[in-house]
Amino acid sequence: MAFQQENGPMSKELYAAIDTFLSDSLVGADAVLDAVRKSCIDANLPPIAVVPTYGKFLNLIARAMGARTILEIGTLAGYSTIWLARALPADGRLVTLEADPTHAVIARTNFLRAGLSNIIELREGPALATLAQLAAAGSETRFDLIFIDADKPNNAAYFNWALKLSHPGSLIIIDNVIRDDRILDSDSSDPSIQSRRQLFALLANEKRVSATALQSVDAKGHDGFAMALVL
Repeated sequence: MAFQQENGPMSKELYAAIDTFLSDSLVGADAVLDAVRKSCIDANLPPIAVVPTYGKFLNLIARAMGARTILEIGTLAGYSTIWLARALPADGRLVTLEADPTHAVIARTNFLRAGLSNIIELREGPALATLAQLAAAGSETRFDLIFIDADKPNNAAYFNWALKLSHPGSLIIIDNVIRDDRILDSDSSDPSIQSRRQLFALLANEKRVSATALQSVDAKGHDGFAMALVL
Protein backbone atom coordinates (compact mmCIF):
# COMPACT_ATOMS: atom_id res chain seq x y z
CA MET A 1 0.00 0.00 0.00
CA ALA A 2 1.55 3.30 -1.05
CA PHE A 3 1.05 6.67 0.57
CA GLN A 4 1.70 9.91 -1.26
CA GLN A 5 2.88 12.97 0.61
CA GLU A 6 2.72 16.27 -1.19
CA ASN A 7 2.04 19.34 0.91
CA GLY A 8 1.05 19.49 4.55
CA PRO A 9 1.83 17.33 7.56
CA MET A 10 2.20 13.58 7.39
CA SER A 11 -0.87 11.66 8.50
CA LYS A 12 -1.38 9.34 11.45
CA GLU A 13 -2.45 6.74 8.89
CA LEU A 14 1.03 6.93 7.37
CA TYR A 15 2.72 6.83 10.80
CA ALA A 16 0.68 3.74 11.68
CA ALA A 17 1.59 2.01 8.41
CA ILE A 18 5.31 2.67 8.98
CA ASP A 19 4.96 1.48 12.60
CA THR A 20 3.47 -1.77 11.34
CA PHE A 21 6.29 -2.24 8.83
CA LEU A 22 8.99 -1.55 11.42
CA SER A 23 7.36 -3.76 14.02
CA ASP A 24 6.85 -6.62 11.56
CA SER A 25 10.47 -6.28 10.38
CA LEU A 26 12.30 -5.83 13.68
CA VAL A 27 10.04 -6.86 16.56
CA GLY A 28 7.85 -9.65 15.26
CA ALA A 29 4.97 -11.47 16.88
CA ASP A 30 5.11 -12.18 20.59
CA ALA A 31 2.25 -14.15 22.13
CA VAL A 32 2.65 -12.60 25.58
CA LEU A 33 2.98 -9.00 24.44
CA ASP A 34 0.20 -9.43 21.90
CA ALA A 35 -2.03 -10.68 24.74
CA VAL A 36 -1.10 -7.64 26.83
CA ARG A 37 -2.11 -5.32 24.01
CA LYS A 38 -5.37 -7.24 23.63
CA SER A 39 -6.02 -6.91 27.38
CA CYS A 40 -5.87 -3.12 26.97
CA ILE A 41 -8.47 -3.24 24.20
CA ASP A 42 -10.72 -5.70 26.03
CA ALA A 43 -10.69 -3.54 29.17
CA ASN A 44 -11.24 -0.37 27.16
CA LEU A 45 -8.08 1.20 28.57
CA PRO A 46 -6.84 4.43 27.01
CA PRO A 47 -4.63 3.74 23.94
CA ILE A 48 -1.51 5.21 25.52
CA ALA A 49 0.83 2.22 25.84
CA VAL A 50 4.12 2.52 23.96
CA VAL A 51 4.24 1.04 20.47
CA PRO A 52 6.18 -2.23 19.96
CA THR A 53 9.27 -0.58 18.48
CA TYR A 54 9.47 1.80 21.44
CA GLY A 55 9.04 -1.11 23.83
CA LYS A 56 11.97 -2.88 22.21
CA PHE A 57 13.97 0.37 22.30
CA LEU A 58 13.50 0.48 26.08
CA ASN A 59 14.51 -3.16 26.32
CA LEU A 60 17.69 -2.57 24.32
CA ILE A 61 18.61 0.51 26.36
CA ALA A 62 18.24 -1.48 29.60
CA ARG A 63 20.28 -4.37 28.19
CA ALA A 64 23.01 -2.13 26.77
CA MET A 65 23.54 -0.39 30.10
CA GLY A 66 23.41 -3.63 32.06
CA ALA A 67 20.56 -2.41 34.24
CA ARG A 68 19.85 -4.50 37.33
CA THR A 69 17.22 -2.24 38.92
CA ILE A 70 14.48 -0.36 37.07
CA LEU A 71 11.78 2.03 38.24
CA GLU A 72 8.75 2.68 36.06
CA ILE A 73 6.30 5.46 36.87
CA GLY A 74 3.01 4.57 35.17
CA THR A 75 2.11 0.91 34.57
CA LEU A 76 -1.22 0.85 32.70
CA ALA A 77 -1.54 -2.84 31.64
CA GLY A 78 2.17 -3.57 31.95
CA TYR A 79 3.22 -3.56 28.29
CA SER A 80 6.34 -1.41 28.69
CA THR A 81 6.93 -3.01 32.09
CA ILE A 82 7.32 -6.43 30.52
CA TRP A 83 9.67 -5.12 27.84
CA LEU A 84 11.85 -3.59 30.57
CA ALA A 85 11.68 -6.56 32.93
CA ARG A 86 12.78 -8.92 30.16
CA ALA A 87 16.07 -6.99 30.00
CA LEU A 88 16.91 -7.73 33.65
CA PRO A 89 19.04 -10.59 34.95
CA ALA A 90 17.37 -13.33 36.99
CA ASP A 91 18.18 -11.48 40.23
CA GLY A 92 17.11 -8.10 38.86
CA ARG A 93 14.30 -5.96 40.25
CA LEU A 94 11.69 -3.74 38.63
CA VAL A 95 9.35 -1.53 40.65
CA THR A 96 6.38 -0.10 38.75
CA LEU A 97 3.94 2.45 40.15
CA GLU A 98 0.24 2.57 39.22
CA ALA A 99 -2.47 4.80 40.67
CA ASP A 100 -5.51 3.07 39.14
CA PRO A 101 -6.50 -0.19 40.91
CA THR A 102 -8.26 -1.51 37.80
CA HIS A 103 -5.10 -1.06 35.75
CA ALA A 104 -3.10 -2.73 38.51
CA VAL A 105 -5.29 -5.87 38.43
CA ILE A 106 -4.87 -6.19 34.66
CA ALA A 107 -1.13 -5.56 34.89
CA ARG A 108 -0.60 -8.22 37.57
CA THR A 109 -2.43 -10.75 35.39
CA ASN A 110 -0.15 -9.83 32.51
CA PHE A 111 2.99 -10.14 34.65
CA LEU A 112 1.89 -13.62 35.68
CA ARG A 113 1.25 -14.50 32.05
CA ALA A 114 4.75 -13.30 31.17
CA GLY A 115 6.36 -15.31 33.99
CA LEU A 116 7.84 -12.15 35.49
CA SER A 117 5.94 -11.78 38.78
CA ASN A 118 9.09 -12.70 40.70
CA ILE A 119 11.00 -9.75 39.20
CA ILE A 120 8.26 -7.11 39.04
CA GLU A 121 6.88 -5.36 42.12
CA LEU A 122 3.77 -3.28 41.43
CA ARG A 123 3.00 -0.59 43.99
CA GLU A 124 -0.49 0.88 43.93
CA GLY A 125 -1.35 4.46 44.82
CA PRO A 126 -0.59 8.00 43.65
CA ALA A 127 2.98 8.00 42.39
CA LEU A 128 4.01 11.06 44.39
CA ALA A 129 3.16 9.11 47.56
CA THR A 130 4.79 5.84 46.52
CA LEU A 131 7.90 7.68 45.33
CA ALA A 132 8.21 9.28 48.75
CA GLN A 133 7.93 5.83 50.34
CA LEU A 134 10.69 4.50 48.09
CA ALA A 135 12.95 7.44 48.92
CA ALA A 136 12.34 6.93 52.63
CA ALA A 137 13.78 3.43 52.34
CA GLY A 138 17.24 4.99 52.12
CA SER A 139 20.28 4.68 49.93
CA GLU A 140 19.68 1.00 49.18
CA THR A 141 16.74 2.05 46.97
CA ARG A 142 18.51 3.42 43.91
CA PHE A 143 17.67 2.53 40.33
CA ASP A 144 19.86 2.13 37.27
CA LEU A 145 17.08 3.06 34.83
CA ILE A 146 13.95 5.11 35.47
CA PHE A 147 11.13 5.36 32.92
CA ILE A 148 8.55 8.09 33.50
CA ASP A 149 5.28 7.58 31.62
CA ALA A 150 2.45 8.73 33.87
CA ASP A 151 0.12 11.72 34.26
CA LYS A 152 1.84 14.56 32.44
CA PRO A 153 1.08 17.50 34.78
CA ASN A 154 3.36 15.85 37.35
CA ASN A 155 6.28 15.14 34.98
CA ALA A 156 8.53 17.76 36.54
CA ALA A 157 7.80 16.47 40.04
CA TYR A 158 8.44 12.90 38.91
CA PHE A 159 11.79 13.93 37.48
CA ASN A 160 12.81 15.48 40.80
CA TRP A 161 11.91 12.26 42.60
CA ALA A 162 13.75 10.23 39.96
CA LEU A 163 16.90 12.21 40.73
CA LYS A 164 16.55 11.33 44.42
CA LEU A 165 16.19 7.65 43.51
CA SER A 166 19.11 7.51 41.08
CA HIS A 167 22.89 7.29 41.28
CA PRO A 168 25.73 8.48 39.02
CA GLY A 169 25.33 6.53 35.79
CA SER A 170 21.55 6.14 36.09
CA LEU A 171 19.48 6.96 33.03
CA ILE A 172 16.11 8.72 33.30
CA ILE A 173 13.75 8.54 30.30
CA ILE A 174 10.65 10.75 30.25
CA ASP A 175 8.01 9.93 27.65
CA ASN A 176 5.54 12.23 25.86
CA VAL A 177 7.45 15.49 26.22
CA ILE A 178 6.50 17.09 22.88
CA ARG A 179 2.74 16.64 22.37
CA ASP A 180 2.59 17.80 18.74
CA ASP A 181 3.58 21.47 18.50
CA ARG A 182 1.84 22.50 21.72
CA ILE A 183 5.14 22.45 23.62
CA LEU A 184 5.96 25.74 21.84
CA ASP A 185 2.96 27.54 23.35
CA SER A 186 4.42 29.36 26.34
CA ASP A 187 1.03 30.97 27.02
CA SER A 188 -0.87 27.69 27.22
CA SER A 189 -3.05 27.27 30.31
CA ASP A 190 -2.97 23.48 29.93
CA PRO A 191 -1.22 22.06 33.03
CA SER A 192 0.26 19.20 31.01
CA ILE A 193 1.91 21.65 28.60
CA GLN A 194 3.16 23.90 31.37
CA SER A 195 4.61 20.88 33.19
CA ARG A 196 6.41 19.79 30.04
CA ARG A 197 7.93 23.24 29.64
CA GLN A 198 8.89 23.25 33.32
CA LEU A 199 10.52 19.86 32.80
CA PHE A 200 12.69 21.21 29.98
CA ALA A 201 13.73 24.12 32.18
CA LEU A 202 14.71 21.66 34.91
CA LEU A 203 16.69 19.52 32.49
CA ALA A 204 18.48 22.55 31.09
CA ASN A 205 19.51 23.89 34.49
CA GLU A 206 20.08 20.74 36.53
CA LYS A 207 23.86 20.33 36.89
CA ARG A 208 23.55 16.72 38.07
CA VAL A 209 22.41 15.47 34.65
CA SER A 210 23.30 15.71 30.99
CA ALA A 211 20.10 15.64 28.97
CA THR A 212 18.72 15.62 25.47
CA ALA A 213 15.36 15.04 23.80
CA LEU A 214 14.18 13.59 20.50
CA GLN A 215 11.02 14.12 18.51
CA SER A 216 9.25 10.97 17.36
CA VAL A 217 6.28 9.98 15.23
CA ASP A 218 4.33 6.76 15.49
CA ALA A 219 0.78 5.45 15.30
CA LYS A 220 -0.19 7.81 18.14
CA GLY A 221 1.08 10.92 16.34
CA HIS A 222 3.87 13.44 16.86
CA ASP A 223 5.57 13.34 20.24
CA GLY A 224 8.99 12.64 21.72
CA PHE A 225 11.00 11.69 24.77
CA ALA A 226 13.75 13.14 26.92
CA MET A 227 16.76 11.31 28.33
CA ALA A 228 18.91 12.43 31.24
CA LEU A 229 22.15 10.76 32.31
CA VAL A 230 22.85 11.27 36.00
CA LEU A 231 26.42 12.52 36.46
